[in-house]
Amino acid sequence: MDLYPEMDSCNNSENSTINGLVNGTTISASTSSSITSTPSRYENQKRRDWNTFSQYLKNHRPPLALSRCSGAHVLEFLRYLDQFGKTKVHTPICPFYGHPNPPAPCPCPLRQAWGSLDALIGRLRAAYEENGWPTETNPFGARAVRLYLREVRDLQSKARGISYEKKKRKRGPIQEQHQQFNPSFTTFQHLSLPPSDHT
Repeated sequence: MDLYPEMDSCNNSENSTINGLVNGTTISASTSSSITSTPSRYENQKRRDWNTFSQYLKNHRPPLALSRCSGAHVLEFLRYLDQFGKTKVHTPICPFYGHPNPPAPCPCPLRQAWGSLDALIGRLRAAYEENGWPTETNPFGARAVRLYLREVRDLQSKARGISYEKKKRKRGPIQEQHQQFNPSFTTFQHLSLPPSDHT
């Protein structure tokens, strides 16, 4: 979920070269670092999310230190992010409530999608601990945050007519197809095989 422009610049000032022989060729430091330590898309997104949340704490009135951050502050942050949302969430009085593909526009508000918020919290929870903070004080893992995400999921599921099922449950029809075609040796025991030539 890319909500803000990048808040910090990457510093790639490593220009020194490491000379080493690998199959008769030399490898520079920039080449070897790009092979071994290129951050994944997930890592880049996690860093951006962490910077975004840190910026939010700085802009908080009054400014809030991470050590004093609680689940309630995380909920404030998630509600603040709704203003940047792009997902239409129908209200119960809307004629399109419960329709996944409404045929016409409506004045219902745009919100952050539940899936985006859930993924964001997962990345921030991991970033919190990777930055040296203890698991026990992790505000992103607070019970209030889990309950809020569950509420958002249920509300959006009903409002948008979209079922948020786990992917494991979608494997059911595939397993049924495999069970329908379950050949046994008895099915083929009456087939005659061509004689083999052993000369």
